[in-house]
Amino acid sequence: MLKDRFGRKIDYLRISVTDKCNYRCVYCMPEEGVKLKSHDEILSFEEITSIARCAARLGIVKIRLTGGEPLVRRDIELLVEMISRCEGINELVMTTNGSLLSREKAWKLKEAGLSRVNISLDTLDGDEFKRITRRGNIEDVFAGIDAAKSAGLNPVKINMVISEATSRSQIMEMRSFCKQEGLRLQTIKQFSLYQREEKLDSSFTFDRPPPCSLCNKIRLTADGFLKPCLLSNAEIKLDLNNIEESLKRAVREKPLRGTICENRLMSQIGG
Repeated sequence: MLKDRFGRKIDYLRISVTDKCNYRCVYCMPEEGVKLKSHDEILSFEEITSIARCAARLGIVKIRLTGGEPLVRRDIELLVEMISRCEGINELVMTTNGSLLSREKAWKLKEAGLSRVNISLDTLDGDEFKRITRRGNIEDVFAGIDAAKSAGLNPVKINMVISEATSRSQIMEMRSFCKQEGLRLQTIKQFSLYQREEKLDSSFTFDRPPPCSLCNKIRLTADGFLKPCLLSNAEIKLDLNNIEESLKRAVREKPLRGTICENRLMSQIGG
């Protein structure tokens, strides 16, 4: 079992499989995109699986695949199958924008061992959706949601980022939509990696992020760095020759609470 210096049990690993994304969401990535890592700088499926296997031996029971957009990574279902074979991993999930989740892809992911998906959707208005994503078609996401439900990637969760511009009526519309479609809504408080103070209405109760005192996760970036905390500049270059010690060090260096992260964009961490 992995425990940090403050007694928190760490049993959840978020793995970014790519820094690429087909969207340019206003809170995640600059409109012009970011300088992408070369193929040689990105962890291979075999390397990721070795990390997952070692993490499981240390007590990690849940793995989430993120990006960028994980479905941009070619043959991602092969990685799902490889990780799903790791003894000790009880839950293998994915966060996606859903736009590339065809019925065929959803079934492949389910058959490979994916438990469920979280699909990002901040609004039900097509024009507003295009403004937020800077290029997306909301109908593609609706199709992705249907594909996930059809394949049994349940419960399908909808991640709705709540910004200063989000009205309560929009939230209620999303709640009604999710109830009607048999989806679970998760409201996420928008925050900046670079600011300590939050500006959103604190009278609203958000589902995510959880309090720092309850944090049970560490993160692995697509280029092979472990981040003990999302809101921190701290990161450890993973030693593929001593994965166990790298993971233990990341847990040891996990801070009591987040502050700011100035060395990476959200899209380069995986949220």
